[in-house]
Amino acid sequence: MKCFCCISLFLVVLTPGFSQPTSLRGQVTDTSGAVIPGAKIVLNGPSASVKTTTTDASGQYVFTDLPLGDYTVQASAPSLALPQPVPITLMAGENTLNLQLKVLLEEKVTVEESATRVNTESSNNASAVVLRGDDLNALADNPEDLQADLQALAGPAAGPGGNAILVDGFSGADLPPKDTIREIRINQNPFSPEYDKIGFGRIEIFTKPGTDKFHGSIGYNFANDWWNSRNAYAAEKAPFRLNELRNTFSGSLSKRTSFNLNLVREWVDNGNVVNGVILDPQTLVAAPFTGTPVSGLRRTGFTPRIDYRLGAKHTLSVRYSYNRDIVRNAGAGSLNLVSRGYHNNSLGQTVQVTETAVLGTKAINEIRFQFYRPETISLANTLGYALQVLGAFNGGGNPLGRSTNTQNNYEVQNYTSILHLAHSWRFGIRLRQTSETSVSPQNYLGMFTFGGGLAPQLDADNQPVIDAAGQAVLVNISSIESYRRTLLFQRLGFPAAQIRQLGGGAAQFTINAGNPLITGSQFDLGAFVGDDWKAKRNLTLNFGLRYETQTNIHDWRDFAPRVGLAWAPGSGTGKSQPRSVIRAGFGMFYDRFSLGNILTAQRYNGLVQQQYVLANPDFFPVVPPISSLPGPVPPSTIQRISPTLRAPYLMQSAVGFERQMPFNTTVALTYASTHGLHMLRSQDINAPLPGTYVPSVPGSGVYPLGRPGLVVLMESSGLYNQNQLILNVNTRVNRNLSLSGSYTYSRAMSNTDGLGTFPASPYSMAGEYAPAAMDIHHLVMLSGTITPKWGIQFNPLLTANTGPPFDITAGQDLYGDTLFNARPGIATSPNKPGVIATKYGPLDPSPTPDQKLLSRNFGRGPGQIMLNMRVGKTFAFGATREGTAAASGGGPGGGGPGGGGPGAGRYGAPQSPFSMGGGGGPGASTSTNRRYNLTISMQIRNLTNHNNPGPIIGNITSPLFSQANQPAGVGGIFSESANNRRLELQMRLTF
Repeated sequence: MKCFCCISLFLVVLTPGFSQPTSLRGQVTDTSGAVIPGAKIVLNGPSASVKTTTTDASGQYVFTDLPLGDYTVQASAPSLALPQPVPITLMAGENTLNLQLKVLLEEKVTVEESATRVNTESSNNASAVVLRGDDLNALADNPEDLQADLQALAGPAAGPGGNAILVDGFSGADLPPKDTIREIRINQNPFSPEYDKIGFGRIEIFTKPGTDKFHGSIGYNFANDWWNSRNAYAAEKAPFRLNELRNTFSGSLSKRTSFNLNLVREWVDNGNVVNGVILDPQTLVAAPFTGTPVSGLRRTGFTPRIDYRLGAKHTLSVRYSYNRDIVRNAGAGSLNLVSRGYHNNSLGQTVQVTETAVLGTKAINEIRFQFYRPETISLANTLGYALQVLGAFNGGGNPLGRSTNTQNNYEVQNYTSILHLAHSWRFGIRLRQTSETSVSPQNYLGMFTFGGGLAPQLDADNQPVIDAAGQAVLVNISSIESYRRTLLFQRLGFPAAQIRQLGGGAAQFTINAGNPLITGSQFDLGAFVGDDWKAKRNLTLNFGLRYETQTNIHDWRDFAPRVGLAWAPGSGTGKSQPRSVIRAGFGMFYDRFSLGNILTAQRYNGLVQQQYVLANPDFFPVVPPISSLPGPVPPSTIQRISPTLRAPYLMQSAVGFERQMPFNTTVALTYASTHGLHMLRSQDINAPLPGTYVPSVPGSGVYPLGRPGLVVLMESSGLYNQNQLILNVNTRVNRNLSLSGSYTYSRAMSNTDGLGTFPASPYSMAGEYAPAAMDIHHLVMLSGTITPKWGIQFNPLLTANTGPPFDITAGQDLYGDTLFNARPGIATSPNKPGVIATKYGPLDPSPTPDQKLLSRNFGRGPGQIMLNMRVGKTFAFGATREGTAAASGGGPGGGGPGGGGPGAGRYGAPQSPFSMGGGGGPGASTSTNRRYNLTISMQIRNLTNHNNPGPIIGNITSPLFSQANQPAGVGGIFSESANNRRLELQMRLTF
């Protein structure tokens, strides 16, 4: 037999006295040794009986309850096949046949349609989503949009940590270009001990290997604002222009070596939308303001990958990624004026090395190494003090100054998979080391903050209104009104004390000093062992244990047990495929305490850097030297890590019911419960004692530590509870129609949303246990591939959800802790001075100590609907290539170094509910039997032009209170957010 295809065949004799039905199992690999998930296995037996199955994420397949006799086995995957069927004679007990497929890019590959099926394999949970081949077309090319799409598909993550994204099994690296992605797996086997992050919401991305013949694609994407719609938060259409070149080439360098190379170059100019309230510089009249300053992105990336076959059983894969983003005028938009922009230059480099070894006939060992180095340089456009008028606008200079940050991240993994009788063992260890060097002259030029609050009511001549008792009438004024009064009365020459009496003056001034350089490092370890035990034909049991630990915190007790089962009732002795499967599981999942938190505590320890905070400064807009700040200079802000801090952990349990329905449809209903303990939060342990601080009296307050100043304690005392009901439907009606949809009902309660959460009242936890920030009650998702006629393919991606909660704040420092997170009280009388009428009832921004306060995250934002659509058609021309595979799907290789990648054990992905035999994608593929294929498509984001409001402003002293001033999804250093509905013309030539 040819050297490209070897077959290992052996018979396992059962231990005497243990009766077991006749079965056949094995593993499918390619010539590089990479395992192939989703390969189609056809078993022809006695009396012309035919059975069909597909391999799981580790390339393993199994047939059970077989009669004794002679059989032939055929296996295929997109662009891969056996040269000829393999004969085998089945004896009593368990039989094993490992298969190795050959790359057949110039030979006939028959890929039949496959139905979605429920079964008891641990990796085949029907609640999962797997995208490969043409299914990926629904996703955006842009990395930021791609990540948003994946997070939408994953749904609201179970737990406060958000969605976890792994690239070829590694954490932390940049998202790879979409053209290099072979497969995406979402919510797979949530209780696997292999992973540190919780399974519901886990996103795994696997990249493509090389091919044995030269192939390539040349792509060009273009977009312009003239065919887009206006952003709802801009007075005029924002400018937008996009040009992208995306090229991919793969082929063979020798008989043992293949390569894959991706090149990306982008030129994008995006009109950022500024939406706030500012003052006319002449009249000082407050008025809404919108602007569209242009931010430019220049992105360069190249990603080469080499796969080298060291020997018959060893394969080496090396992947390097280079991504440079240069962004000018970043940071402008939302409430930030143009002066707050900055120039950002970032470079990310990644090296991944994987060595896969086939150990005998029943074991595979994978050694993996990753080095990831992100570097960032940020330079403020304007040097000067920063100005923050809460909820109205942010002006002045950018506090960044000139900041640099460099990280070195090392990750080593060694994972081993072993098959033994009905058991599939997997165990391994992961070691990570991170070091960081940061130069951050943050806020070295100072920042003035203006808030609102009670102040005298002014008449048309800006004179106080006097009541019948001869006292000034008090009203609640907004932050922009306080700023207006400051500028107005300064023009009139009023002294600072009188300006403050009339409601003017800054609420706070902060400035930093000291050494901007800080360095640090951290090491963590994770080890696991797991067993998938096929106890019966219709029962699979999963047992696992994971252990984690890290430096920088004193926590060595992080054991995480994982258990699960999958049971197909009523199919224990029959030979038919199961129609129903019941799954249940439990697991503990830890979150590591990041190095960034460690560096923050080291930076602001009172010695390295000093952060001075002054309440009610009367020297605006002059920034005096720190040595000459008026009055006694307060001690600098200090941040500490609690000595009792430990890693937060989540305990998740789930039970689900999966059902095989007609028309190749599966339905899964899952209930998941998550209980989180030791969640991260912060508190000021030096806040003035209750009743001793009076906001209107400077210098008031009795401090527990004997001196004023903010002392932040990072602690792990938070609580989190979440309940979810998830309905998944996957259907493949025929080759031209396949859909995947889900509905999630969720309730999440907590007393923290992370380290940035402080109690609104420093000495009271009343109202803190409330809806969590991710408490989205209803979410619907739909995606798929539709090819009605003429080879025109539609790839929709619909997400719709109810609104998330938001916190309502008073916009003032009510407790002397220098924070502006105090919440208003529920007014007992609407006639009390300063009470504000809102849709949530009358709220008091200056509550009395005995007054009931609003609970955390009391507000609720509007829902969102996003329908994205890709419409495309492929035109084939050139010479006909006899026998060329008609299915595309990410190239040969399926696992390990080839693409199934890390975790190529039993804890991976089932076959895509959309895909043909494991990777081709349904319906009209973007590959034909012609030499050249030109695909022209249009990617449309927000097809219905629905306005999806972004974060809601919760400051009741803001003129924009309870409103959004930007669309949803805007964030990061750069985002293509200029227009509400965005169209992108895509052209791709493959050969």
